[in-house]
Amino acid sequence: MSVLALALITGCGGGSDDKDASEGSDKGAGKGSSASPATAAKALGAAELEKLLLAQGDVKGYKVASGDDTLPKSKSDVKADKAACAPLAYAMAGLAPGETDASVSNTVTKDPSSDAASKAPEDLTEADIENAFKVEMTFVGLSSYEGDGAAKAVKAVSDGVAACSGGFGITAQGEQQKLTKVTAGKASGKGDESVAFSVNSDMDGTGTATFNTEVVRVGSTVTTYYTVDFASVGTGKAAAVPTAVIDAQLAKLK
Repeated sequence: MSVLALALITGCGGGSDDKDASEGSDKGAGKGSSASPATAAKALGAAELEKLLLAQGDVKGYKVASGDDTLPKSKSDVKADKAACAPLAYAMAGLAPGETDASVSNTVTKDPSSDAASKAPEDLTEADIENAFKVEMTFVGLSSYEGDGAAKAVKAVSDGVAACSGGFGITAQGEQQKLTKVTAGKASGKGDESVAFSVNSDMDGTGTATFNTEVVRVGSTVTTYYTVDFASVGTGKAAAVPTAVIDAQLAKLK
């Protein structure tokens, strides 16, 4: 089973009480949010996008992997039972939320040892030891569009958040799961425009887990970030999308 399917099916995330992630919205608050994308924009190819995708060493304290064994390879692997919700499902899977075939993705995992690496053994706290066993992974996706396609992709996500507030069904690589709620989140305000949302996932009657996603547009390129903390089950919290990961990815697009 892929990491995406595992995250959705087992509910490996947080609870539904992360107010920072689920209250309020910032759908177009990037410093360049009023700028209109050039209608003559040309989509980058997958090979070009691969060069712009985060690589090992680009984000201090994080390990970067290709995601070939964990992320869906195409949209046919991820389906939503409502058309309006498909862009949300794609964004969560590192796939293009809009109409384009030009997309790439990978995974960025926080290195738990980095927080305590500078400490002597006798200075390590219980929290340091506990954190060393945590796995916080972010699925990062890049997609490129012709004309105003990137802006339309972000709008499709924004519209989907409102249309799918009551939840929707998702099938990730053959595994079905019910998302019971979609809530607008507070976006980072990065890039030309950004949208954030959280989803609640049913854990087979044993509770609810919450996952956070952010979508950021820079010109004709859209970046997506979906974060899962596999150690936070039952804590009542959801992992926030790491600002460091967003900043590092956007820096490569300048």
